Amino acid sequence: MMLGGGEKRIEAQHERGKLTARERIDLLTEEGSFIEHQAFITGRSADFGLADKRHLGDGVVAGSARIGEKQVFLFSQDFTVLGGSLGEMHAERIAQVQELALKNGSPFIQINDSGGARIQEGVLSLHGYAKIFRNNTLSSGVIPQFSVILGPCAGGAVYSPAITDFVFMVDRVSNMYITGPDVIRAVTGENISHEELGGAEAHCEKSGVAHFRFDTETDCMEFIRKLLTYLPANNMEQPPVVDCGDPADRETPALETLIPGDDKKSYDVKEFIAEVFDQDSFIEVHADYAKNVVVGFARLAGRTVGIFANQPKVFAAALNIDASDKGARFLRFCDAFNIPIVSLADVPGFLPGVAQEHGGIIRHGAKILYAIAEATVPKVALIMRKAYGGAFICMASKALGFDRVLAYPTAQIAVMGPEGAANIIFRREIESAEDSETKRQEKIEEFRRSVMDPFTTAGYGYVDDIIEPRHTRIELIRSIEMNLRKREERPRKKHGNIPL
Repeated sequence: MMLGGGEKRIEAQHERGKLTARERIDLLTEEGSFIEHQAFITGRSADFGLADKRHLGDGVVAGSARIGEKQVFLFSQDFTVLGGSLGEMHAERIAQVQELALKNGSPFIQINDSGGARIQEGVLSLHGYAKIFRNNTLSSGVIPQFSVILGPCAGGAVYSPAITDFVFMVDRVSNMYITGPDVIRAVTGENISHEELGGAEAHCEKSGVAHFRFDTETDCMEFIRKLLTYLPANNMEQPPVVDCGDPADRETPALETLIPGDDKKSYDVKEFIAEVFDQDSFIEVHADYAKNVVVGFARLAGRTVGIFANQPKVFAAALNIDASDKGARFLRFCDAFNIPIVSLADVPGFLPGVAQEHGGIIRHGAKILYAIAEATVPKVALIMRKAYGGAFICMASKALGFDRVLAYPTAQIAVMGPEGAANIIFRREIESAEDSETKRQEKIEEFRRSVMDPFTTAGYGYVDDIIEPRHTRIELIRSIEMNLRKREERPRKKHGNIPL
């Protein structure tokens, strides 16, 4: 049982640069804490030679363990047994620990290393997958679910990770795809390698299926241990609060020069995050995908918060289809698990273009609006520089549901930028002027002063306070703390219909 498919297959696994199922569990969990569940289960099918290929555990190791102080439930597929293929009892064993995780309110971690469905078992394998998918769905928003891809994950098997909260992949080890390179070559004539089609780079940078990418399995497991310290065990608990050693009253004078006065110049919002939040606490999610927004977890005075920030370095921070999907999904995770949201706004609007319009930017952009309006956790926004149009609503609108909106004295808030607005509003005056360009510049400045000034917005009550950059950390902490006990009910319903 402990040797899975035997020493030769274990050697072959190591030669591929991969750990075994049990080695992975040992690496991830506290020593001696793993309790195996249904260790003696075996497959029941005898067709196509399976009667002679029965192994205790049926190709998966499953149970419960501790990671730090948290109890987790997990499984690890054993590629040394029938290629980790999923049959009836293999699936049943997985479903059992999923259900125990849900009953106990504990995080669930699945380590995937499988050739896919056990073809010899036919519909029994498909039934098993369906049961797993349903359990993933029922657990969604109740307990955190992690999928660690450490080998092949193909065909129907990919849909379980896709339903879970976070997908982890390792370069040169992980592969995910619906149909492999051979099938694609036969059907479309395209030639592509396993790594190019479904490796970590493909899914972290292009498809957005995976959230985190690592060089080694060890790096991956260490990161998962760290990430769990930011999250509650379930949706009925609050995130952990830790002693961060970073003073809550620390000023941030570096921000006074970090953000350029010229709104056409870029800067790196990650430098802003590093300056404001607890030292070295930021964990970026989806770092390689849709880089025009930055999302991730950090701590403020020891408390976990979710950051949703515009990134001026990419597309001038304009929101597009991929950024909308990335942001909305992260925001909904934070809301599900009682993690306050901090929105950092510096955005000119949604990205224009035919490809964006025909790709459904209206539908995708609406996901952010939906996610913010739906969320009941504390929501604080800071307008750092500009916030225009529908993108302002997404990032910082009190009417959409932000509990507290802060702005810098130099912030600009409007339907559109001053140049475009002046050209529309004062078109006739500009055209009839002797020096039309001078008149245009005058009107641009007039619009900037009278409409875009944050004090104007604050006068309407749509900005709650105007702060100096050096007080950013202090005021964000105060804003979160003043809303920690908020209670907000929603109309009774089965569920909403988010624009997917």
